Amino acid sequence: CGSLVFPTLIHSQILTCLAESVVLEMQDPKSGVKSQPQRLVITAIPHAVTGEDIVNWLSERLLVDTEEARSVGSMLAALGYIYPLQQHKRLVIRADASLYRFQTPYFWPTQQWPVEDTDYAIYLAKRNIRKKGILELHEQEQYNHLHKWMNHKWDFIVMQAKEQYRAAKERKKPDRVVFECQERAYWVVHRPPPGTVSAMDFGLERRADPNANQVQGEETGKLAHSSLSFIKLNFSRCSLFSVVSLVKYSSTYQSHDPFLSRPLPSNPWHTDDATYWTLNSHNVETPTKQRVERWTFSFAELLSDPRGRDDFRLFLKKEFSGENLAFWESCEDLKWGTAATMKEKAEQIYKTFLARGAPRWINIDGKTMEITIKSLKHPHRYVLDAAQTHIYMLMKKDSYGRYLKSPVFKETQKKAIAPEEHKFT
Repeated sequence: CGSLVFPTLIHSQILTCLAESVVLEMQDPKSGVKSQPQRLVITAIPHAVTGEDIVNWLSERLLVDTEEARSVGSMLAALGYIYPLQQHKRLVIRADASLYRFQTPYFWPTQQWPVEDTDYAIYLAKRNIRKKGILELHEQEQYNHLHKWMNHKWDFIVMQAKEQYRAAKERKKPDRVVFECQERAYWVVHRPPPGTVSAMDFGLERRADPNANQVQGEETGKLAHSSLSFIKLNFSRCSLFSVVSLVKYSSTYQSHDPFLSRPLPSNPWHTDDATYWTLNSHNVETPTKQRVERWTFSFAELLSDPRGRDDFRLFLKKEFSGENLAFWESCEDLKWGTAATMKEKAEQIYKTFLARGAPRWINIDGKTMEITIKSLKHPHRYVLDAAQTHIYMLMKKDSYGRYLKSPVFKETQKKAIAPEEHKFT
């Protein structure tokens, strides 16, 4: 991965810096592209430039012909450095009187702001309000998908969209038009419509026509070859975020990987010495330091280790909230139990933890309780998933952090053993 990905990333970063230097030079008041107020319908837009002026400046500055200059300009538009004030669907430079503006540096690719689905959902909700429910087909599909996926916080998204829409209406009309064009261009770059290629995915060096429509009516062989190439590129892309996450994960778990670090005191598969398995058995009284360290990586790691759960259970007992972990374990037992006992187990869990006056009652919100009671009419293995997820997140966000700072964990950490490597002759 390193030999293939990192050169491409470095190459892209160098080309991005070169692109930005060109854009900065284009905005120079003396030697750059001439900008002036231009009328768009009945609105005067400040600091607008024409596509013809952009192409002519690039042709003279880079000493290339008009067609190549138009391709360079289209590349800059595809990366979000220049955005159109008309014909927003395709980020290309036309060598005519079409109007463009330079994107504010806040939205430049080198800023590396994470592109969040929540922000995109707010943008689509705002457009839905402005357009009174009439969106582009691909935007409507994305809107419906995000509405379904983020249903739990959709009220928050709509509230933010209404606030932004209300604030935008208070701006002067030229500023409002400019901001709408800026925002639309940003999302065309980061959420390209179907049939276009994303500059953010494939890098600068692979681009020719940034938003060329897919060719219709081609011969079967050519179309199949084109589709295959598109699929290969999609499956081969590797974003910087993915690489950083992979490096972080690898560095965290390096000492816990038996292929990268030698198990202590020895590898039982190589030496016929079972001490390693004995020290790491499920119900061992004193865990190893490496095992305790793993509990700090994530809450999931802690719950996946039976010895870690025992330690966490002791902490919860002192906080008088042991019923949360007991409920989570009962739900796991229901998932992996036999089908014959499934209904009986589900009813027993409900009576123990959820029913009014239950001996180990747990606190869940009314909506989750309503979903759970409705599902229990037709019990199955995952009938308690909503309630289990609620309790899991409650323990993760609240109890887990306090556990890592508690005397219970510090005492376990202090007593943990660090086996020395066996010396075999």
